[in-house]
This record gives sequence, C-alpha cells and structure tokens, in this order.
Amino acid sequence: MKVLVVMGSKSDSHIAEKVTAVLEEFGVPYDVEVASAHRNPKKVEELAKKDYDVFIAIAGLSAALPGVIAAHTTKPVIGVPVSAKLGGLDALLSISQLPPGIPVATVGIDNGKNAAILAVEILALTDEELGKKLEEYREKFRT
Repeated sequence: MKVLVVMGSKSDSHIAEKVTAVLEEFGVPYDVEVASAHRNPKKVEELAKKDYDVFIAIAGLSAALPGVIAAHTTKPVIGVPVSAKLGGLDALLSISQLPPGIPVATVGIDNGKNAAILAVEILALTDEELGKKLEEYREKFRT
C-alpha cells in the first residue's frame, strides 16, 4: 500500500508538505516526485504506470497533471488545485471538469490535507488497521 504525491512544480512543495504530514500521521508509505505534465509528459506517464495504490497530483494554472496521470492509470487519482492565479479557480475547474470516463477526485484549493485523508479513506477499504486509525482520527472532530 503506497501513495505517490506528484507536484507539477517545486513551487507546490508547501502543499505537498500538508499531504505528507497527514500520510505520516497515519503511517502510510509514500513517495514524492516533481513532474510537469507540460514540461516532462514522458516522466508523468512513467510515474502513472508504477505500482502505487493512490496518486495525489498537485497542480496550479492549467492543472493538467491530475488528468494526465488519470489517462495512464486505472488507480484512484486525487487532484489538488493550487492557487497560483485567479485564486486557484482556473486549476479547480481544470481538474474537476475532466471528460467522462477519466475521473479525478478533486479537493478544495490548496487543500492537501483533505487529499491525504481521502487517500487514507481509499486505502482503508482494504486495510482494517488503517480503518481503525481513521475512525480514531474522525472521533476527534465529534467531541
């Protein structure tokens, strides 16, 4: 069980840090890569074909990265739009409005934390111990 966190640019590292902090809290193994869908599409394709269970793609502006990863895998892809321009609305719409048949789960602008929690929820479907950790985590919000 492993997650790949991909940033379209090194400037997105502040969002990736939010993602990795949550994954570490849950003990979920992960790797982090920088790969632009526009500048290095071959690398993105190679990463998408690797043996990860969930992909988290962080991108701003045209935010093509999550969709390109989704085009090369049938594994879950979670897109995190970054507020680079237009308050992040351009990235949010780019990620959430993909064509039918190539879905990408989309979280709020700059919300790497929710992307990581969603990845944990997906992984917890087949990992009972992780599911228990998630329940304990959620319990904090109920009190």
